Amino acid sequence: MFEPVHGSTPAIAGKRIANPLAQIWSGAMMLEHLGEGAALEIEKAIETVIAASEPKTPDLGGNATTQDLGSAILAEVAHAKGATDAGALR
Repeated sequence: MFEPVHGSTPAIAGKRIANPLAQIWSGAMMLEHLGEGAALEIEKAIETVIAASEPKTPDLGGNATTQDLGSAILAEVAHAKGATDAGALR
């Protein structure tokens, strides 16, 4: 019930440059539906990272990888939670 709905992009398959924001945001929407407080932190992290100049995947005008953008969002969530190591949230 919670999935990003968009077209496929076979031209970038395997290149590790797909934008993960829709997938992460749909996960936040699921958490919100379940009453989990982390949803708001994830949404705020997405907003903060997107407002920054980097990292951006190619579809947003940058050259970051899927992992770069996902890791930046994870780090922002960790920062919001006061964690010193984003790896502790994985």
